[in-house]
Amino acid sequence: MAAAQAHDLVIIGGGPAGLTASIYATRALLDSVTVEQGAFGGQAAITDVIDNYPGSPNINGAELGMSMQGQAEALGSEFVYDDVSGVSFDQGDGTFLVTCEEEGEIACKAVILATGGSPRRAGFEGEERFSGHGVSYCATCDGMFYMGKEVFVIGGGNTACEEALFLTRFASSVTLIVRKDHVRAVASVAEKIEAEPKISIRYNTRIVSIDGDELPSSIVFEDTSTGQVLSESYSEGSFGIFVFVGRVPGSGLVGSLVELADDGTVITDERMATKTPGLFCAGDVRDKPLRQVITAASDGAIAATSAAQYLGRPAV
Repeated sequence: MAAAQAHDLVIIGGGPAGLTASIYATRALLDSVTVEQGAFGGQAAITDVIDNYPGSPNINGAELGMSMQGQAEALGSEFVYDDVSGVSFDQGDGTFLVTCEEEGEIACKAVILATGGSPRRAGFEGEERFSGHGVSYCATCDGMFYMGKEVFVIGGGNTACEEALFLTRFASSVTLIVRKDHVRAVASVAEKIEAEPKISIRYNTRIVSIDGDELPSSIVFEDTSTGQVLSESYSEGSFGIFVFVGRVPGSGLVGSLVELADDGTVITDERMATKTPGLFCAGDVRDKPLRQVITAASDGAIAATSAAQYLGRPAV
């Protein structure tokens, strides 16, 4: 078996947290590598418009991600496209082994987990069956497939409302499906929702199930306040459902090496350190009150600086 590659630091995840960590790690002259399984930029890369990142108003998320990656590459950061299948820690010599499907094992003295999360399922019957064929979790990726069609958006938070606004570019109509009697989006976004003629809201409602042949053609709704059930039929393929009910944190890789909050996010201190020496965590996978591009970038900067200090290298 080939010997494991060796680096000072492995950064797992190439979203804003991981890319910022890469920039700071490279500036600290650490021998680091950033591993990303998909597109660099993370969740930001599939966001059409980010209008609250200081200095870059109304920037496309993919453009922001590419800019971050380009800055890191210009500094000399190393990137690898691969799937990480496990992280182990040897308490004896303080070495981590990061196992990748293609690259094999990478040995290092510090790890930054910046894996973000994956879309949370809504849990209605037929959701998995029609995933990718009538059910989607990314408006930027799949909005074009619903040109002139009716779209239902499940969720009442900022993401659901922002994606509903984006989908009005393609859909004939957009209906927000909200379990409660109000949306939870910030006032500025909620005002845009109310002012958009293509958007309507069904409060106190959840989708129980969808059915159809190759594509969905019926939806069963439930009134969450009364329990009343209503079934509606449509022409097959005439509508789509987009689910935005939160994200499942990608904390499974580190298992018992960290402490988890009730929602599965990783508990850290203010230095982004976990209970395992040398293991740091940054971005949406971390337990924190606000998940935005700017807070992910901040986490990444702190995590890389903390890793440099842990390794005895002053941050630059």
